[in-house]
Amino acid sequence: MRPALDVLLRCGTAVVALTLALPSFSSALAQSSQLAQVQMGGTVEEVRIEGSERIEPETVRSYLTVQPGDQFDAEKLDKSLKVLFATGLFADVTMRRDGNALIVKVVENPIINRVAYEGNDRFDDKALNDEVQLKPRTVYTRTRVQADVKRILDLYRRSGRFAVTVEPKIIQLPQNRVDLVFEINEGKLTGINSINFIGNKAFANDDLQHIIQTKESRWYRFLSSDDNYDPDRVTYDRELLRKYYLSNGYADFRVVSAVAELTPARDGFILTFTIDEGERYHFGHIGMNVGLKDLTPADLMPVVLTKDGEWYNADLIEKSIDKLTNAVGDRGYAFIDVRPLITRNKDARTIDLTYDIAEGPRVYVERIDVNGNVRTLDTVIRREFQLAEGDAFNTSKVKKSEQNLKNLGFFKKVDVTNAQGSAPDKTVITVNVEEQSTGDLTIGTGFSTTQGLLGNFGIHERNLLGRGQDLRLNGTISQYSNLLDLSFTEPYFLDRQLAAGFDIFRIQQNNQRLQNYDQYSIGTTFRLGFDLSENIHDTINYTIRQDQITNIATSASIYVTQQSGTANESSVGQTLVYDQRDNRLEPSSGYYLQLQDTIAGLGGNISYSKQIVSAGVYHTWYPKWTVGIVAEAGDINGLGAGVRLSDRFFIGGDNLRGFANAGIGPRDILTSDSLGANRYYTVQATQQVPLGLPEELGLTGRVFVDAGSAFGIDVTRIAGEPIQDSHQIRMASGVGLSWKSPMGPIKIDLGVPVLKAPNDQTEVFRVSFGTKF
Repeated sequence: MRPALDVLLRCGTAVVALTLALPSFSSALAQSSQLAQVQMGGTVEEVRIEGSERIEPETVRSYLTVQPGDQFDAEKLDKSLKVLFATGLFADVTMRRDGNALIVKVVENPIINRVAYEGNDRFDDKALNDEVQLKPRTVYTRTRVQADVKRILDLYRRSGRFAVTVEPKIIQLPQNRVDLVFEINEGKLTGINSINFIGNKAFANDDLQHIIQTKESRWYRFLSSDDNYDPDRVTYDRELLRKYYLSNGYADFRVVSAVAELTPARDGFILTFTIDEGERYHFGHIGMNVGLKDLTPADLMPVVLTKDGEWYNADLIEKSIDKLTNAVGDRGYAFIDVRPLITRNKDARTIDLTYDIAEGPRVYVERIDVNGNVRTLDTVIRREFQLAEGDAFNTSKVKKSEQNLKNLGFFKKVDVTNAQGSAPDKTVITVNVEEQSTGDLTIGTGFSTTQGLLGNFGIHERNLLGRGQDLRLNGTISQYSNLLDLSFTEPYFLDRQLAAGFDIFRIQQNNQRLQNYDQYSIGTTFRLGFDLSENIHDTINYTIRQDQITNIATSASIYVTQQSGTANESSVGQTLVYDQRDNRLEPSSGYYLQLQDTIAGLGGNISYSKQIVSAGVYHTWYPKWTVGIVAEAGDINGLGAGVRLSDRFFIGGDNLRGFANAGIGPRDILTSDSLGANRYYTVQATQQVPLGLPEELGLTGRVFVDAGSAFGIDVTRIAGEPIQDSHQIRMASGVGLSWKSPMGPIKIDLGVPVLKAPNDQTEVFRVSFGTKF
């Protein structure tokens, strides 16, 4: 940054410090001195204006309450002075009397030539210009400068820099113009030296520090701003504490105060929460009043999550209200009102809860207004709504619609509100969105035990042309394989909830080190996905594919050599998923079931029927201790011919830790080549283990046990070429470590086989690393 102040100094201009001594007077002193030379009494015959340069004398006269013909009156003259100062146009105004003439002498405030900044590294000039109100060619006043100093200070403090100082200076120029320079000393980031809690008995300080978002400053939090003091974040922390205690039985909990004290050195804050836990309550009697026809409490109680005798939990009450609203709405009642009626028994420390369900006021959606979408089409937003104009208003559907918009990932912020429409029985829903970038360009490098050194690139646009379409181009180049994949998805095909798309792929695999051959595949897949219900999704696909097995080593198994050549496949398949997980990427509770079916033979020279069924269940039995069990089984049968090598199942590696890729299953005993299996099953049990380290480090541990088997092969046996094909179960156990590093996810597994067959290939140490720039 070129120092604006130094440049102007070199031009020979004078710098004047902006202090409280600039031309301006307190109102009391100003009035006494500025009217001292005016003798009262007599008639004003003339009003003369002196000192005006830019401002016309007539403009000055228009502000005066004293005009020719009026008396020299102290009250009117005083009022005129106040009016002139209030315009902000003048640095000084004096009045004197010359005979019967009133002389008004003004000193005009200067005009700002330009606004400059010195010492600003955290925010560029544009960000500061957007914050301040003074602009070039506007009138300079000390009050406005002080207001802008405060705005700059607030901007820096919001970013965690409370040691910042701002000194405004003016540089006088000809023709009553000035350059305004803000000299900024940003200071160091003002972190959180310590976080203390007063009044907590049920939970230790460390437990509560994990609940709030604000964190103590540590060296490893350099990628986070949570350890910088932010008053808004502290307000959010108060709410987090309240929710935490209310969900653990403390119905009377309150945060008495949250005080942030700046250290004398101004290098950090000491944050202290004073809390009143109150008593801990159990649920007493859970009841229900239903004021709707054809509905009884027995019909609705099964969806209620709160139970008699359990600890009081406000979260469960809110969730129960949502479930009751949905359950009643599914029975055709659009207008309902569910209210929790609470009776606190302080002596018994119990809370009786009654869900009062009655018919609410009949309100209809008059219209839905969408604001803030510059790029995204209105139709993309409106189709995510479960309500349309004219429908009965339903709070649950509005919340679900808002969540649908957030799930798109197109918007940084989504806010859905409603207000009364043109009549009491009508409401207007307003959707305010703030768009964000939906395009990604990724370039990555990495290493894995399976692929060796690898590089990848990707171009991904999730909202193509604002239509909500998804376009992706991915490529991976590694030591042992090359992949190129082009994918396109239209989420609302034919304006229906049908996700239609296609994939074009090209795969080249070097299997020499494991199976003594190379494989080349090219093809395309057309798919159509749709929801059968809220948690059941089905995808139908059609694939045209060509596989070539080439470059077979001379030492390869005869059973591999027989597979040399080209095969053309035409197949249709479906994937049916029932998903009840809380998070598909990192589930902590819930379960899923998945069934895949593929039939090949609708053309081409390959025919088979393949089924894969998988299921997983997850449960967090203690905070951050999540156990997951995933089971999978597959079967493939050739229709009129044997199953080709490229279509069989190869088990090991990620789906059976402790064993190498294709490490188990049918194998040529003489050459040790893996031949693939027609059937397999695996079971993986993983216990996530917190390491007691700060969450910001992104390190988690795990303990696992994997078991499975792969067997069955329909080839013509050749004398002297024995095949190992055993149903024997294999098992391995071990530990693992995951790190969400700044360079990308890193996973390390150490697995030791416990049960294995004689010719299985094991892999004790497995690592995968990837990064995106």
